[in-house]
Formats: sequence, C-alpha cells, structure tokens
Amino acid sequence: MIVCPQSVEHRRGSRCQRLPGQVVKMSGGDPERPQFLFVKVLASWGRLEAVTQQMGYHPQYLDSFLKTQHYLMHMDGPLPFDCRHYIAIMAAARHQCRYLVNLHVLQFLRAGGDPQWLRGLDFIPPKLRNLNEINKILAHRPWLITKEHIEKLLKISEWSWSLAELVHAVVLLAHCHALASFVFGCGCEQDEGPGGRGSLKPLSPGNQCFCEATAGNGCSQELLCINRKRSLDSCMELDSLRERMQRIHVETEGREEMRLLQQDREEGLSPLTDTDGEVTGATNLACYMQDPDFGYQDFARRDDDQTQVFRVQDYSWEDHGFSLVNRLYSDIGHLLDEKFRMVDGLQSSAMAKRQGCEPSVFKRGIWNYIHCMFGIRYDDYDYAEVNQLLERMLKVYIKTVTCYPEKTNSEMFDRFWKQFKHSEKVHVNLLILEARMQAELLYALQAITQYMIS
Repeated sequence: MIVCPQSVEHRRGSRCQRLPGQVVKMSGGDPERPQFLFVKVLASWGRLEAVTQQMGYHPQYLDSFLKTQHYLMHMDGPLPFDCRHYIAIMAAARHQCRYLVNLHVLQFLRAGGDPQWLRGLDFIPPKLRNLNEINKILAHRPWLITKEHIEKLLKISEWSWSLAELVHAVVLLAHCHALASFVFGCGCEQDEGPGGRGSLKPLSPGNQCFCEATAGNGCSQELLCINRKRSLDSCMELDSLRERMQRIHVETEGREEMRLLQQDREEGLSPLTDTDGEVTGATNLACYMQDPDFGYQDFARRDDDQTQVFRVQDYSWEDHGFSLVNRLYSDIGHLLDEKFRMVDGLQSSAMAKRQGCEPSVFKRGIWNYIHCMFGIRYDDYDYAEVNQLLERMLKVYIKTVTCYPEKTNSEMFDRFWKQFKHSEKVHVNLLILEARMQAELLYALQAITQYMIS
C-alpha cells in the first residue's frame, strides 16, 4: 500500500494530489470482495458513491474502473487537476447529468479551482472553452469529428493545446460521456438527494432481481404494445433479413448494419421518456454547454455522403488506438485496455442462457449493436444476429441509454427484463458504458492520427 507522506510537497499537476495519509493505490487486496473496494473508495473520496455501489456487483470490473478513473483524475498527466474536473463537468452537462456535475464541482473546488469558472463557459479560459466543439460532437455524433477539429485546437497560437493535453482531454470526455450513460441507465441520477450526494438505497442481495420488488408496477403503454407485437415482429424481421441477405453481393454486404439502423427507426425504436418528456433540472446545467439542441441523430439518417462507415479493420483499438493513446498519455492505454477486456470477461452464462445463446455471442451482439448505432462496422459479423439475440424492448433500452441517456428514468431500469437479476442488468449497463467509450475514442483517435500524418 502506498501512502503520501506528510513531509513531501508535490508540484501542482505533477503528482497525485492527495491529503497527507490518504491511500492512492487503487489495486491490491482481494478483488473478489466488494467491501474491500468500498473501503478504498471511502478512504479516497470520503463517501461511497451510487456508481461504486452498482459496480460492486462486479468487483473485478470495479477494481479496474477505479484504477482507471483514479489515474485520469489524480495521477501524473498533462492537464492540471482543476482542468480535469472542469472538463468532466462540461462532458456530464452535455447529457444533463447532475450526479456527475455535482461530484466534479466538489472535486474541482477541492483541487483549487477558481469558483468563478462555475458560473459557466463565459467565465473560463478560452483554451478550455475551445474544447466545447469536440465535446459536443463526441457526446452525440462522434462520426462527425475530423482532423480539422484537431488542427483547430492545436494551432491556435495563444490558446493552443499540445497533443498530449488533447489526448488526455479526449479520454476524459469519452469517459464521462459513457459514465453518464451508466449513471442514468442504473438510476443513479434519479436517486440523487438534495445534498448532491447521489447515494442509493442499500444494495439488494446479489441473488435477487431488483425489479422483483416492483412486481406490482405495470409497464408503460408503449412497452406493453411492443411486448404484444414482439414475437410476430421478430419473425417477420428475421425472415425479411434472410431474404435480403441472400440477394446481397459480397461487395455490398457492408450495408447490412445500415439496414439494421434504418429498421430501428422505421419500427419506432426511439428514446423512451417520461410522461412529460422533460429532463428535470436541465436549465441549471445550461451554463456549461453551448448549442444545447445538438443531439444524437440516427447514423442511418445521414444525408451527407462524405460521412463514411467506420471500418474496424482499417482502424481498431487493438492495432491503432491503443498504441497512439499510450504514446501520448503514458500508461492510460494499458488501463483502458484492461477495462475493455474486463467487461468482456465478466461471467454472464445465466443471462445468455435465458436468451438461448452462448455468453460471448450475447455480449458481442450488444457491443456490436451499440457500435452500429455510431456507424462502426465489423466485417466479420452478421448483423442479422442482433434481432435474434436482442428482444425489441432490450434494444429500445440499449439505444435510449446509449444515445439519449438523459431521457432515461429509474423506472425503466426496474421494469425492463423481469427475468434478469439486478447484477445482470448492471452487467448490460457496463457493456453499454465500455462500448460507447471505445466508439468515441476510435473516432477521436483516428482524427488525431489523420492530423499527425497529414
């Protein structure tokens, strides 16, 4: 265990910014015991956050997540500590995630941040404010980011970013956008109290499905209609897809995933909202973002022919993104890669068995469906499997949490997948978190690569 000694003073931004005597190492011990990880979080943050409680259902993943987040926020890196937390505030505000905004406002002030910055983007340095454009694009339509966006940030003489600073900022943005999806998807945002602590009620036993406690609550009319038509529609969808796939030439097989997105739109797989469709408290966070009406748009609805499908065999995390991010921001690539692998390796045999498939097949179906919504294509995957593996209600939930997390409410989490245990629902939300984060990173890192070689 490594502890910062009281006698050592660190230059701001160069070392872990901790109070004397606080634990800074986020690994070790028995990762199978969530209680051990909870103690470390309490020692580090002074309280047990709702997100940590939810991830505690999967302690091995939680350990990897905490190491990554700790490194991003508190260890050596190109960006000052107050700027890191302000960037996190900007990212969370894009999805009106009060939970994360309040958390990082507190950390921003503890890091010595200027309270005037909390009045909004008009009161921060132009260098930080210039990050708003890629924050907006990565949060909602990452396929639109180009090397010109990167060049603009790097070549503004007085307020220019270095490549290392920009990579650190991009990882922070992607991390917080994806974490906002998890916060909304698991209901953490809805459980935030007046004091901004965001604490959930005590966790249900690991072998009990959380939604069983709400068995008396009926689904919304929209979900009931979807449920009644699910079986018939699924058969029709699969038959139609098989017929079309037989007619597709090898050179045009890449259009299958585009049809999947188009099919989602035609079948009304739109975001679920509460009765009034409003996002509570959105106006309070408006000062941290510009162009609030800019949001997700179906990739299949594109009118710009210049926007190409992202082909993973041309630019992948394993072969390209990992080495670039690790070179410009030391060691973060290893931590991110461990986290991606960890979520893929989580046990999900019972969950997959209920869906009638192998665990790896079920998880890959979810992962590829999320990437498909962001225009990322795997040539070796048959996208017709998505309709076989994922029920329509599950697809609606995944799309809402991924693309419109601010329109999710806690009842959706409770009412979905009655046959799943609470830990299994959290597992699905972890897949959403990591798949979305990797999608954003792929687009941003590809744009940085294109700038570097141009």
